Amino acid sequence: MSEVAIRVENLSKLYHLGVEQARYKTLRDTLAQAMTAPLRWFKSSPCEPQVPLSGHLWALKGVSFQVNRGEVIGIIGPNGAGKSTLLKILSRITRPTEGSVDIYGRVGSLLEVGTGFHPELTGRENIYLNGAILGMKKAEIDRKFYEIVAFAEVEKFIDTPVKHYSSGMYVRLAFAIAAHLEPEILLVDEVLAVGDAGFQKKCLGKMENVAQGGRTILFVSHNMGIISTLCERALLLRDGRIDFIGPAPKAVSAYLASFREAAGLTKEWRFEEAPGGKRAKVKSVSIADAKDIQKPYFSTTEPLFVTVEYWILHGNVPVNINLWLFDEQDHCICVVGNYKETRVKPISERGLYRSRCIIPENLLNSGRHTLGVEIVTNLSDIEVRILHCIAFETVDDHRIHSAYSKWAGIIKPEFDWQSRKLSP
Repeated sequence: MSEVAIRVENLSKLYHLGVEQARYKTLRDTLAQAMTAPLRWFKSSPCEPQVPLSGHLWALKGVSFQVNRGEVIGIIGPNGAGKSTLLKILSRITRPTEGSVDIYGRVGSLLEVGTGFHPELTGRENIYLNGAILGMKKAEIDRKFYEIVAFAEVEKFIDTPVKHYSSGMYVRLAFAIAAHLEPEILLVDEVLAVGDAGFQKKCLGKMENVAQGGRTILFVSHNMGIISTLCERALLLRDGRIDFIGPAPKAVSAYLASFREAAGLTKEWRFEEAPGGKRAKVKSVSIADAKDIQKPYFSTTEPLFVTVEYWILHGNVPVNINLWLFDEQDHCICVVGNYKETRVKPISERGLYRSRCIIPENLLNSGRHTLGVEIVTNLSDIEVRILHCIAFETVDDHRIHSAYSKWAGIIKPEFDWQSRKLSP
């Protein structure tokens, strides 16, 4: 048996803007066309034609790579890089414009919440339906059925039509089916973000078990910590082309480096282009030292001042600001909000505001960091979230740890110690 699970050669996908793309015909489409225009049916192609337009977008262009059996490979890149398009082509949901894809093995895909589910069918019936779509025999599905239900935690609702499921129940059942019915190749898009933290951890543990069982996984995610931990290699896409393919840590570093180069120490928007919703928009985010000076790097022994300016567009709704802080491997160091301040004096009137957060000295470790901002209304409704908004670097100028280039760990706090002699 060949060691190759997936071979992609010179793959390209062209989208014509403003028209419906070519799609594979369903049996219903074919029968309807045969009944209404039998002579034209014999001349039609298996895929509906596209209307040519001058406007077009190459979602993928000249992509070539190979995935071996049992390999776990991450696919990363900014929004619009072509990640989801690539998985849809590998899943046979859409067809390529140019190039070829060879897949050796049975494919299971989890690209969108509830893909392949019939809303009128129960959870039990959808397990068997999805199993049949994946090519499983009834005996195989019977053997895995109760394990799937237990993993998805939907025992009480297994005989309820899935149209009544919450989005969390949907994604739990969808992932459980895809992971437990043992496809030889598993394609996973960024759907795990729908679940809560406990479910995400559970899914990652399951994918690790799947990978150790020798199955092949292609995993799209914006969580670089997961990519570094779960994947051996990663493919970095940018503007539909492969920018880098190799060891996952190097791919992550290349991806995050581009964020830092583009981010800088200040980010500002005009009102018309500002990110946000109907209740609030972000005007600017910046970081500086105590003298309000922006510089290439900051000492780990000095405080940092993060300033966020934002518009509140509708009053009478409590507004809070959260800051997300990441290290150079995209691990979330912490999320801090101004809830202590707003408990005393809520922010709820219309207008332009400026909020400032002080990151204390002797907290961050040396290295590169990125910072994001989030506006929350009514304590839980996310109005806007911008991760990797600005970037900065900290250096340790104490130089007391000569044996190491930096202290181990994400942070480097200085705690108070007390020592005393107990005996001669």
